[in-house]
Amino acid sequence: MLVFLQIWDEVGETDDERDKMLLQLEQECLDVYKRKVDLAVKSRAQLLQTLADARVELTHLLSALGEKTYVGIPEKTSGTIKEQLEAIAPALEKLWKQKDDRIKEFSDVQYQIQKICAEIAGTSEQVESPAVDESDLSIKKLDEFQAQLHDLQKEKSERLHKVLDFVSTVHDLCAVLGEDFFTTVTEVHPSLNDSRGVQSKSISDVTLSSLAKTVLVLKEDKKKRLQKLQELATQLIDLWNLMDTTPEERSLFDHVTCNISASVDEVTVPGALALDLIEQAEVEVERLDQLKASKMKEIALKRQAELEEIFAHAHIEIDTEVAREKLLSLIDAGSVEPAELVADMDNQIVKAKEEAASRKDILDKVEKWMSACEEESWLEDHNRDENRYNASRGAHLNLKRAEKARILVNKIPALVDSLVAKTRAWEQERGITFSYDGVPLLAMLDEYVMLRHDREEEKKRLKDQKKFHEQLNKDQDTAFSSTPSPRQSSTKKVVGPRANGGANGSTSRRLSLNAHQNGARSVNKDGKRDTRPVAPVNFVAISKEDAASHISGSSTP
Repeated sequence: MLVFLQIWDEVGETDDERDKMLLQLEQECLDVYKRKVDLAVKSRAQLLQTLADARVELTHLLSALGEKTYVGIPEKTSGTIKEQLEAIAPALEKLWKQKDDRIKEFSDVQYQIQKICAEIAGTSEQVESPAVDESDLSIKKLDEFQAQLHDLQKEKSERLHKVLDFVSTVHDLCAVLGEDFFTTVTEVHPSLNDSRGVQSKSISDVTLSSLAKTVLVLKEDKKKRLQKLQELATQLIDLWNLMDTTPEERSLFDHVTCNISASVDEVTVPGALALDLIEQAEVEVERLDQLKASKMKEIALKRQAELEEIFAHAHIEIDTEVAREKLLSLIDAGSVEPAELVADMDNQIVKAKEEAASRKDILDKVEKWMSACEEESWLEDHNRDENRYNASRGAHLNLKRAEKARILVNKIPALVDSLVAKTRAWEQERGITFSYDGVPLLAMLDEYVMLRHDREEEKKRLKDQKKFHEQLNKDQDTAFSSTPSPRQSSTKKVVGPRANGGANGSTSRRLSLNAHQNGARSVNKDGKRDTRPVAPVNFVAISKEDAASHISGSSTP
């Protein structure tokens, strides 16, 4: 102020001017003061608002974080505004940091939840960062999100296992069927390729559904191919059996026939049901079919020969020529399928074997009977040999054989009775006549029994006649003192079923029953007997000396 006064004095300002300038100066000072006061008031208001906002923010943070209290919040509200702000600022900073961390945790959990949900929905490429609700960042809410995430992770794991199981099944099926696995699974979803990580595979409902359909299609295809292959394998085996294919040729298709009785689940070998393998089997079946037609006659005649051999061993008489002609005419006419013809012949062979088996016991006894009859015939020849007791070479062997033959001959009646009983039982059971090489066996046995009886009667008659001649000669010797020359007696040879037979037991071994040729009692094939008295069948002719003795003996009286 003194400066102004000195300046005004020097200048010579009037008092009015001086008063006016002093008033102006006073007014300006007052205006500056007022502005300063307003600024101070405004600053205080801002600080108070800041303090209030800080307290509200603190309350909101505690509420959002789910905290009822927080360590570090000043309990006293005394002191200057700045002191109060300085006291509450550290707590706010810690809560803001905690809020940021909590928001990050919420964001991570929600992002994982959205990602898994997107993977399940099949829209994982469109996942964005989630918006976090900052009004509720409590631990309770975070636990809820984490529980939801845990459930989704469990579901994801289960879905991933299902996907991997489906992929493994597709791999096995493709291997068996000979299909390209990578092409098959990538058609379902590109992420199913093995080159990509396990966690990157699609687990969506669409992928699972497509995999399930793919597995069903492959299983159905496997079932159809296996059925087709088994049909081809059956045809191959039938054709091989039909044409007597060698084991070496059959071994070339072991990979086809090995699954002929396998179930669908049992076929796991890679390439076992590949299309090229099935085509290979089809080509082989077609080739064998064409070959079968050309070899049909050879195959059929081979079966016919087997059938004839069975009948021959069983001594069942058949017309082989007619059977062969009929067989060849059927093949030439093409009126029957080759497989059906061979199957029918196989059935005939089975029935023939059954028939032969049913006759075996009787045929064995027939063989024993025939063998005994041969021994009986030999024994009679041996008994007629006057030199049988001489010490010639081999005589002791003949004597041993004769002793055994006598034992065997004594068993013939019991053997014949047993054979008759078994034959009658067989005929009653089957309702047909038991024939031996075309001749009824019972008729042969009856004829043998009658001939044996006639032979015994003849031997008895000859024995009595011999005694009569000996007595007559003795009387003559006494009367004329002379001894007549001994005459050789002859006995009839027993009728054996092999008297006119061959060595191999063929049809020549049967008894000759033709009454017109040999004068024996005739027996028809139906078993009826002609009772006309005739000469014994197949008897060895009586020697001339025996005949002369017979004539002389009968004329002497």
